[in-house]
Amino acid sequence: MFERFKKVFTQSDATPLQTVVPDAVSKWAGTKGFAFTSMGEGKGFVLAGTIGNKPWKLERGKSTRDYILGDELRAKAELNLNDNVAVLIMNRPLKEALENRAYEMYTDPLHTTADPSLPEEMRWLAMYPEASWNSFPPVFWERYSVLAERRGQALAWLDPHLGQLLIGWPEPAPHEQTPFILMILRGKAYLRMQYTPADTPTLAHAARIFTHACKSGISGLAADILV
Repeated sequence: MFERFKKVFTQSDATPLQTVVPDAVSKWAGTKGFAFTSMGEGKGFVLAGTIGNKPWKLERGKSTRDYILGDELRAKAELNLNDNVAVLIMNRPLKEALENRAYEMYTDPLHTTADPSLPEEMRWLAMYPEASWNSFPPVFWERYSVLAERRGQALAWLDPHLGQLLIGWPEPAPHEQTPFILMILRGKAYLRMQYTPADTPTLAHAARIFTHACKSGISGLAADILV
């Protein structure tokens, strides 16, 4: 199952780093007040900023997960939330692929030890139950799965605007099977996604999703913020 999922995206779908013009990204970042740093030709870039005096960064680079082909966008923000906050938003095809991978691993009689190369996302699937609510449209739940330590935390963080951003990708939009994870864990916000299509509109929307997720995390989970 996992191998079939990976084959949805062939190496031809993985856009080389150099195909996106750094100058265009730098100019766009400047209009948003983001700092832009090039990592060198063919090595990606980093965007940085602050939200409520909390630092965040978003970088483009080579994939660090075997379920992401080509390049990825990954972001991190230090929100100083309580460590008991744990909410993950994962596109449903990725969740199902990781669940099947875990099942195949645990039922394989020849697999007797844990594989250190396995992504920690597989462990989160076992740790956190799925949450849902009726106020979001069916199209959201068809595309995404929300996992949470406590359902109330997911409701407090995932506000209607964030929900709309997650289903409102600009065309040509990422495919529903494009690996995507947005989460609050260990007091921080994280984003990880396959950069497909690797264009400025996709980057801009990913940044919009992440920065709003940080804002809604700070405001919606205020009771869980460490003083």
